[in-house]
Amino acid sequence: MNEFKRVVIKLSGEALAGDKGYGIDPVVVENIAKEIKKISELGLEIAIVNGGGNIWRGLSGSAKGMDRATADYMGMLATVINSLALQDALENQGVNTRVQTAIEMRQVAEPYIRRKAIRHMEKGRVVIFASGTGNPYFSTDTTAALRAAEIEADAILMGKQNVDGVYDSDPKINAAAIKFDCLQYIEVIQRGLGIMDSTAISLCMDNNIPIIVFNIDDPENIYRVAKGEKIGTIVGGK
Repeated sequence: MNEFKRVVIKLSGEALAGDKGYGIDPVVVENIAKEIKKISELGLEIAIVNGGGNIWRGLSGSAKGMDRATADYMGMLATVINSLALQDALENQGVNTRVQTAIEMRQVAEPYIRRKAIRHMEKGRVVIFASGTGNPYFSTDTTAALRAAEIEADAILMGKQNVDGVYDSDPKINAAAIKFDCLQYIEVIQRGLGIMDSTAISLCMDNNIPIIVFNIDDPENIYRVAKGEKIGTIVGGK
């Protein structure tokens, strides 16, 4: 029996780059698509939110010195590129997929319409939400939380690179870092654990949407988490 009926999978842009660290690695994207196909075959309704950090790092990187709103809009366009790449990989696996964008670009994707997104998922299609919320100053983590609330998802499955859950400090720096099996939303904010920005965590807390943080370096973990295996860290929920 599946743990969930409907989920939002949050992928960082870097997860699509693999070891390259920049751009899109077709082999990595194909492997992720294969795992999402396995979940889809379980009857799970799936939405995906991609980051864009493999193409555009925003104010912390490429956009240093730029106007914040302009930099954020450029980041939104980067998420569209990632979403189209993932859509192509999924459809090559035989998975019907729709990309919906918060910034209209009808030649390449549908505009975001909540009811239409839900209907797609009910028909077994994977829906990829691109271009963030459509507004600057909001992260793709916040997008994942917002869309999860809008479509009444059971959980957000958050794939992270190079880490298998949430720790009390950076395990790459501190060998004695302690991993949490579960956390409450308020603890994440109070401890400044940084798995999501505070806006995203607050949205999840207000709508009681659990977040499961797991290691995306092994794409098979997507399937394990969706099946209900206890890996990674659970934030919030029951």
